[in-house]
Amino acid sequence: MSRAEEVEMQGDREKSGKTFRKVMQYIGKYRILLVLSVILAAVSAVLPLYAAILFGDAIDGILGAGKVDFETVTWYLSRILVLIIVTSICTFLMNLINNRMTYRVVQDIRSRAIRQIQVLPLKYLDAHSTGDIVSRIITDTDQLSDGLLLGFTQLFSGIVTIVATLIFMFSKDVLISILVICLTPVSFFVAKFIATHSYAMFQKQTKARGEQTALIEEMVGNEKVVRVFGYGERASKRFSQINEKLRDASQQAVFYSSLTNPSTRFVNSLIYAVVVLVGAFRILAGGLTVGGLSALLTYCNQYTKPFNDISSVVTELQNALACASRIFALIEEKPQSADPRKDLPAAKGEADIDDVFFSYTKEQHLIEHFRLHAAPGTRVAIVGPTGCGKTTLINLLMRFYDADSGDIRIDGTSIYDCSRRSLRKNFGMVLQDTWLHAGTIRENIAFGKPDATDEEIIQAAKEARSWEFIRRMPEGLDTVVTDDSLSAGQKQLLCITRVMLVLPPMLILDEATSSIDTRTEILIQNAFDRMMKGRTSFVVAHRLSTIRNADIILVMKDGKIIEQGNHESLMAANGFYTKLYNAQFAKAE
Repeated sequence: MSRAEEVEMQGDREKSGKTFRKVMQYIGKYRILLVLSVILAAVSAVLPLYAAILFGDAIDGILGAGKVDFETVTWYLSRILVLIIVTSICTFLMNLINNRMTYRVVQDIRSRAIRQIQVLPLKYLDAHSTGDIVSRIITDTDQLSDGLLLGFTQLFSGIVTIVATLIFMFSKDVLISILVICLTPVSFFVAKFIATHSYAMFQKQTKARGEQTALIEEMVGNEKVVRVFGYGERASKRFSQINEKLRDASQQAVFYSSLTNPSTRFVNSLIYAVVVLVGAFRILAGGLTVGGLSALLTYCNQYTKPFNDISSVVTELQNALACASRIFALIEEKPQSADPRKDLPAAKGEADIDDVFFSYTKEQHLIEHFRLHAAPGTRVAIVGPTGCGKTTLINLLMRFYDADSGDIRIDGTSIYDCSRRSLRKNFGMVLQDTWLHAGTIRENIAFGKPDATDEEIIQAAKEARSWEFIRRMPEGLDTVVTDDSLSAGQKQLLCITRVMLVLPPMLILDEATSSIDTRTEILIQNAFDRMMKGRTSFVVAHRLSTIRNADIILVMKDGKIIEQGNHESLMAANGFYTKLYNAQFAKAE
């Protein structure tokens, strides 16, 4: 083995140990159930061992043909029956407790992961595919639960069985007991060697599974685009490549893990053969009875069997820990900066952006020296070529991203000195990318105002021109919709209705009518004009006809404001804005 491989394996062992300690912290919450499980495991392991002694004594009661002590044999067998019944009950209760403990631990980890997603910076979510995150929360936690359940069920029982068996074996014959103990480390070395290699393989397997889930989610979610551009064959090739990677990783992981059981069984069979041979000589020498050897052979099986079970458990635990490490990597990801306790009161609408810098990566700067003052009720339009930073500016206003330097103030209060929730309550957003959750139309519209009456919802729908299609729906406002059950234009109308209902003091419209027909857009634009009166508004638009009446038009390029003014002054300047405008309207005019 090379030095690099040794270092990698050492790192895997340390990582596995850290992950195991983290899992134990979650298990510690249910320490009462854990103690009960250990006690029941001890009882269910010790009683069968004591039954082996009773079996041996019963065998010694059979002296030969016609010399059977039936009273003694019956006495021992009746007690063995009682032990079997008690053992069965303890095993049932132990499995019941282990199931409850395992699934509660997994529930806690999943809940923690979901809560963590709510506070992770959008930068993390943008850098990781949805499929990979879903795979961590669903598939990896399922694998963890399987490993924990097997561990609780067999690991405790196995350890107790080993300790108790040694005690009973020493009570029967010290020499044979010492011989068995001396041969035991061979099983440990075999199991440890295999477990060390299998952890790395299981890590590769879980990573490949996450990539596969991400690709499936991406391709199925965008199936129409895949078919329109004939990407199906290339998507299949990508899937085949990832599938082969998953297959190879899975085969290697299964191969190494499947070596454990036969290898330890082989070693244990050798131990059993040695006990038979030595025990036979002990009987001939008068140091052991036939019943005693029978009990020792039973103990030998009972002693070696847990090593097979534990080795299988260790293999499963390696898989579980590899999955758990991915979950904990998500849970321990650095969250967004903490919210101050101060809340931003209902805003009047004054906005100041003071020398703001922002970049997604340190190597590439996007927004530099950004300054803006918007008085209450000002309508600010933001235009410019794709990728110039228009939507990024909106993300900075809403604190979806934090600026690298500079300050943004609302009514003189820095947005970094107040809670994100109170800041966002002062804004209403309609984005180009629409979002609906599975529920009724009423629930989707009243998302930001759950206590809204039907009259308020209907009035907002009429203002947004969505009432026409809502009233034609089978159940009206009670019609259940999903993100795929409506057209893009209908979804955008519902998103506009959502804002019309809340009527916040400040508005952000990012291509809010991009999916709506021209006639409806004109009607909605009139509604927007009424809604924006007295409200500070930030409007991102590619269609410059929609922002001709804006008080301030910011012309952005490469993250900087290169021109600023109203429509008339910018046209008179005959600069970049004029070129953009003429590119859209010169021919029509």
